[in-house]
Amino acid sequence: MNLRLIGIGAGVLIILSLPLAGAIAGPDFAGQGDGKGGGLLASLGLSHSGAPDAAHPAGDPARPGPPEQPRTDARCGPELSAPQGLEAQTCVLVSEGRTWGRSYYRNTGGRALDAVLTVMGPAGRTVQIHCAVAAGDEPGLCETPREESAGAPGAYSAVAEFAVPDDEGRLLLRSGSNSPAPTGG
Repeated sequence: MNLRLIGIGAGVLIILSLPLAGAIAGPDFAGQGDGKGGGLLASLGLSHSGAPDAAHPAGDPARPGPPEQPRTDARCGPELSAPQGLEAQTCVLVSEGRTWGRSYYRNTGGRALDAVLTVMGPAGRTVQIHCAVAAGDEPGLCETPREESAGAPGAYSAVAEFAVPDDEGRLLLRSGSNSPAPTGG
């Protein structure tokens, strides 16, 4: 009787595993595919032989998977902090012929702030954006639009200014992409 139960249990396991096997194998499992191969191996860019899929060579946009990301170069100033619970670092970023500014911040001071991020480039080119800086422990960022580069990356600089959002606009911190590192004095 135990052998009979084992046999029934094995049969049930086989029946229950068929949908899982079909899901792993993909649409070609039942012979209903488009001839391109399917399933887990194809989604990883492998044919059923384990070799790269010859129909979609590396770098082919039709190949599944995340697209290759372009290189982004960054020139950042030092991480700075203010006694009011604000930390910031500002960078100039360059990628694919475009330049923009970005300031990373964390505002643990318990009060919302205003930020102005300015990117200055060659020939007096300037881009500026205003950002609301929420209070909290979560990091955030302020970023200018990406503009066509008009010179060498070193010709650009960025400055972020963080201030109290009232009539006085008291400046709490200024962070730059080319700020000198703070000294001990």
